[in-house]
Amino acid sequence: MQLSNGNYPLGKKIFLYLACSLLAVTLWVVSPNALAYDNPELLPEQPTPIIDLANILTSAQEEKLISNIEKLEAETGWKLRILTQYDRTPGVAVREFWDLNDKSILTIADPRGGNLLGFNVGLDVYEFLPRTFWVELQTRYGNQFYVRDNGEDAAILDSLDAIEGCLRQGGCQVVPGLPREQWILTLITSAIGGLVFGFAAHPRKKGQIIAWQWALIFSPLWSILFIAFGIGPVVSRTADWLPLVRNILAFLIGALAAYLSPGFNRPDFSESET
Repeated sequence: MQLSNGNYPLGKKIFLYLACSLLAVTLWVVSPNALAYDNPELLPEQPTPIIDLANILTSAQEEKLISNIEKLEAETGWKLRILTQYDRTPGVAVREFWDLNDKSILTIADPRGGNLLGFNVGLDVYEFLPRTFWVELQTRYGNQFYVRDNGEDAAILDSLDAIEGCLRQGGCQVVPGLPREQWILTLITSAIGGLVFGFAAHPRKKGQIIAWQWALIFSPLWSILFIAFGIGPVVSRTADWLPLVRNILAFLIGALAAYLSPGFNRPDFSESET
């Protein structure tokens, strides 16, 4: 999944992507107040896994979602439910209406907040989809830029696709897919890791080509930047080889640029010329 640039500079969007992540963590701690009231009169008369009070979804989208949700529940036992609201909410009445339990996942869409999406998750779900998964899911698909560029309905549908896909494959530690802003961050950390490696590996003795000892001393720093922050998020979220190759090239270019930097081209070999 990629976010279009819209009318915002890429640097500003990356900064706001991080800000949305912080906001999502805050929203996770202070969970949505969707269940703070009890208005059973807003519940439909017939059983349905979707209550669309905000009229975000079309009839065709609802029909397809209902079919997918019922099929998933019949095959796996996981119970997905969707509540959209704006100025009205059935609140705690949905618990009894849907008989929510430890295998239930309630997706709440409310356009009034800073983030469209919220999730109420049963305890059994965390074994397969940890809390960090839900924070990332909320940040990626519920932020104002994704909603603006793709629409509220797409934000709901894409988040549900990610949930269903992960449940069917036995769980996920992270949300599948690599947004462009997140990939840019991994590219930057890969390049910085290469710079650290290049500076550390620059020869410090006469006749030395690469200072492996110094490269190893600094390995905790450049390996964390390159492997943990540059490669790890890519390989854990997508099977696409292109962003991985680009990050490796960024590391190599950064290492070469630091290694050939003019400030390091004239090392002092006087100590070794005795």
